[in-house]
Amino acid sequence: MWVFGYGSLIWNPGFPVAERHIATLQDWHRSFCMRSIHHRGTPQAMGLVLALDPLPGARCAGVAFRVEPGVEAETLSQLRERELISSAYLEARVRVDLANGTARDALTYVINQTHDQYCGGLPLEEQAQIIARAVGGRGTNRDYLVSTARHLTELGIGDQDLDWLVARVAQIPG
Repeated sequence: MWVFGYGSLIWNPGFPVAERHIATLQDWHRSFCMRSIHHRGTPQAMGLVLALDPLPGARCAGVAFRVEPGVEAETLSQLRERELISSAYLEARVRVDLANGTARDALTYVINQTHDQYCGGLPLEEQAQIIARAVGGRGTNRDYLVSTARHLTELGIGDQDLDWLVARVAQIPG
């Protein structure tokens, strides 16, 4: 079983990993396009979390994880509990290209564009203002952004928009 991570799964997979590879997913992009009412915000003060939003021609760099054999069912259950908390994500099977030149079918979570938490297309400045102040059950939205951007950079697959957001959010009082 393979899982494609593009956000917090990169630095906090939450399941036993047998191997990990830098991977690319075609025709999707990483985006703060989902309002968070649980993990990084509340219904009264929503935060933003990353999701895969479809975009023809786009390429999303992330990490493909091979789940430790024997714990696939438990891992799937844990991922569903974590990711499908509000139905804003959809579970998807995708084909990812590994950096070693091979391809794998992987499980990932993409945005449900018809869900009321979908907010694709927000200007970066608006995203920064939301992220700078939001807090949810798993901590600040600011920490989520910084951890994700830092890990992407450490892996050599930095994201320009996330880097811009980190710099801008650092200027905004929390």
